Amino acid sequence: MDVHMYSVGPIQENTFLLNQTGSTAAVIVDPGDEGERLAKEIADKGLTLEAILITHTHFDHIGAVADLHDATGAEVWCPAGEVETLRDPNAVMRWEGFGPFRGYDPEHLVRGGDVVSVAGFDFQVVSTPGHSPDHVTYALPDEGGLFSGDVLFQNSVGRTDLPGADHDTLMRSIATLLERFDDATTVCPGHMGVTTLGAERRSNPFVLDILANGAPGA
Repeated sequence: MDVHMYSVGPIQENTFLLNQTGSTAAVIVDPGDEGERLAKEIADKGLTLEAILITHTHFDHIGAVADLHDATGAEVWCPAGEVETLRDPNAVMRWEGFGPFRGYDPEHLVRGGDVVSVAGFDFQVVSTPGHSPDHVTYALPDEGGLFSGDVLFQNSVGRTDLPGADHDTLMRSIATLLERFDDATTVCPGHMGVTTLGAERRSNPFVLDILANGAPGA
């Protein structure tokens, strides 16, 4: 597959655009900002956007959803437990210095265990709460990829000092990813650089703690 990463917005959130090699049908994960730029990138590559997948609904991951839908007609998949935030982000998210944000009523809701079949991909939806209440990770086991949003980063993890976040829950979510996917799996995170599960097993202090002591409450 072909994967393009764009760091967008003031918080430099990673948006991922992907398509099967040789296909013009594309998917975007977490278009957080700069919708006009992303729409131009899609058009310049000769791609047709078929789906917008959202890992969670913090503002830096959904800021361009409505604009990108308007530009491309692509339908939106959103975690079921966070849909109200996407529909009316300004009523839920009050971040001083950021916003206002355009809401969007998604065509599809996703839950852990679902499979999203779009643009020649079969994304497995993995429930990975902890950073946000109903965060999901989109996995492509056949292609060896995880789109982890703000769960697992290069040598770090998502913050848990936000409303609806919980550190122990996040650690259990990370443990689930470590159990289900092998070390060669590429992790495409919502911030910082692309990594692999194997690299995080070797150097991420949070992962090392899970491996040594188990996830809290597991």
